[in-house]
Amino acid sequence: MKHIALLGSTGSIGTQTLDVASHYPDDFQVVGLAAGSNIKKLEEQIRCFKPKMAAVWDKDKAKQLKENVSDMDIQILDGMEGLCAVAAMEEADITLTAVVGMIGIRPTIAAIQAGKDIALANKETLVTAGHIIMPLAREKGVRILPVDSEHSAIFQSLNGEDRGSIHKILLTASGGPFRGRKRKDLESIQVEDALKHPNWVMGHKITIDSATMVNKGLEVMEARWLFDVEPERIQVVVHPESVIHSMVEFEDTAVIGQLGTPDMRLPIQYALFYPDRKPLIGGARLDLFALASLHFEKPDLETFTGLKLAYEAMAQGGSMTTVFNAANERAVAKFLDRKIRFLDIPEIIGESMAVHTPVASPSVEEILSVEKTTYEFIESRW
Repeated sequence: MKHIALLGSTGSIGTQTLDVASHYPDDFQVVGLAAGSNIKKLEEQIRCFKPKMAAVWDKDKAKQLKENVSDMDIQILDGMEGLCAVAAMEEADITLTAVVGMIGIRPTIAAIQAGKDIALANKETLVTAGHIIMPLAREKGVRILPVDSEHSAIFQSLNGEDRGSIHKILLTASGGPFRGRKRKDLESIQVEDALKHPNWVMGHKITIDSATMVNKGLEVMEARWLFDVEPERIQVVVHPESVIHSMVEFEDTAVIGQLGTPDMRLPIQYALFYPDRKPLIGGARLDLFALASLHFEKPDLETFTGLKLAYEAMAQGGSMTTVFNAANERAVAKFLDRKIRFLDIPEIIGESMAVHTPVASPSVEEILSVEKTTYEFIESRW
């Protein structure tokens, strides 16, 4: 039996992870849960899975949760200390980190230092601190198992292959709800429009990131660290059907990809069971005859400038990727609060990058300082 500590348990990835675990009670035991502030859902999860420890980011909410579950034998913690404690708890074999944002860096480091395998659904950790995370994982003999559908597809495509023979990674993108539109078509986009993803059901932040294609830029940054491939050898391919989840082209011209229906439980389950495969309970099988055809397009970097800025951030390197990520986080939050326009999101990212002088190999403290400075710059302007 594998024991799981789950960070971000009340979000989209977290709830789907628990769905997988509920179908395999003889294979998985959830020993730790952590969430931001949704204590109603977290209490339901605690009563269902009976973990030994839970953490809530919000201190007052944690106090309330402790009172709500006082009839149970469980330790309730709060804040970053609580998040790190759940991530590194002794009983866990694997820590699945599905929290949103750079808040995931310290808990991921804590889990690695405690020798836990990492099922990674928090892309910001590698985007901003990949130069810290990957060497530490190698030092501790810890596996980083990707949960994002694209990175899981690449990981699966590389099974049994020599990573030194990679010619190119082909990272697929659905194109989001605004594929094929031009900038002038996006001037009046509202929050409700941007949240209508054509293929995937995800949280609000990642859905907006998909609409701007910033998400694909973040995934390129993540792939660079996961698979030790230079950014210029990671090509984004718009594939509107979201059936091929990503591919690898090798030196001998062979291309290997992973196909499947758009269901996030598949990469979650693959990471948890790795290297084994088990039936995906309730999962739809891919019907190629019904599908009939697949389509591929080049991304429009002039309309979706967020992706273009991502490559620029990688080219400058160091802390510039932190600026890109932090600026996007704050801009998306403002858009969701209806304080800025949709097209302001990449504008804010670009202006934040323009005023920053990158630090070559930032420490965790420097990364968090850059995040804070970026937030302050944005608040002073928008």
